[in-house]
Amino acid sequence: MEKKKVAVPLVCHGHSRPVVDLFYSPVTPDGFFLISASKDSSPMLRNGETGDWIGTFEGHKGAVWSCCLDTNALRAASGSADFTAKIWDALTGDELHSFEHKHIVRACTFSEDTHLLLTGGIEKVLRIFDLNRPDAPPREVDYSPGSIRTVAWLHSDQTILSSCTDMGGVRLWDVRSGKIVQTLETKSPVTSAEVSQDGRFITTADGSSVKFWDANHYGLVRSYDMPCTVESASLEPKWGNKFIAGGEDMWIRLFDFHTGEEIACNKGHHGPVHCVRFSPGGESYASGSEDGTIRIWQTGPMNHDDGEVPANGSAGKLKVAVDEVTRKIEGFQVAKDKKAEEKEESSVV
Repeated sequence: MEKKKVAVPLVCHGHSRPVVDLFYSPVTPDGFFLISASKDSSPMLRNGETGDWIGTFEGHKGAVWSCCLDTNALRAASGSADFTAKIWDALTGDELHSFEHKHIVRACTFSEDTHLLLTGGIEKVLRIFDLNRPDAPPREVDYSPGSIRTVAWLHSDQTILSSCTDMGGVRLWDVRSGKIVQTLETKSPVTSAEVSQDGRFITTADGSSVKFWDANHYGLVRSYDMPCTVESASLEPKWGNKFIAGGEDMWIRLFDFHTGEEIACNKGHHGPVHCVRFSPGGESYASGSEDGTIRIWQTGPMNHDDGEVPANGSAGKLKVAVDEVTRKIEGFQVAKDKKAEEKEESSVV
């Protein structure tokens, strides 16, 4: 009855196993970037606008469950089933540091100021590593009540949030005291938790529900029932008027934030969707699936006059500086090629 738009995505191949996490960098002078985590143990870096492959971070010996980039997209981090979280140079692909854990690392994220790395996993311990002193022991925050699934920073790195694999709710911890200050109650385990770009909302996916919480007062702002069990959801970052959700039915749906009405339904994946994320400008969004592919979808007309610019950013910022990106791409690949022989000769420590 109502006309749905048919979207043709950019399809990014390269991973040989399911894609389980995606992360977009903010817009940098070189454009913006997309990093993906996969059970194939090799996180990949791509041009966020075109989906073009830039490089693969090689060194993990188990499935990689989580990945992220720092604010300037100069370093990457990944958390793995090999009991490590690794820091990488995003320009050369070099491993900068490996943080040992006692069990699988399910989640990792850089602090906003880029000096700290937060990790969590099966051990039920939140760890904060000081990247300026990588050999120093991490700070361990009070034991989590369950195995950790997601982690994030908010309030200018004064608060951290975490959700658990085996129980509902999102717990918010005061970094200074290391204590839980609030729990956002959900019926099902929260499989995805995202802090909005402007810091106003926390978007969560639990079971067949997507919820939006006030990130400052912690009240529930919106809650929408989804047509199936969803694993991931993301709020459009510029206008905040749309959100996406993906899950077990293999489709990525776009919804109106204010009404919950479905705007578009994108089909193309051949397995459940594990992760969805909006690009930093909101003009596109990416999905990662059990089928091993990443698909980048255009959000479509923003329903604003062409010349109009969001209040919190300039349209010019979103144009990728092609020469800079080309230089970054070439630098990464050349560096990787040059080191290929060296790596064969010397074993990785």
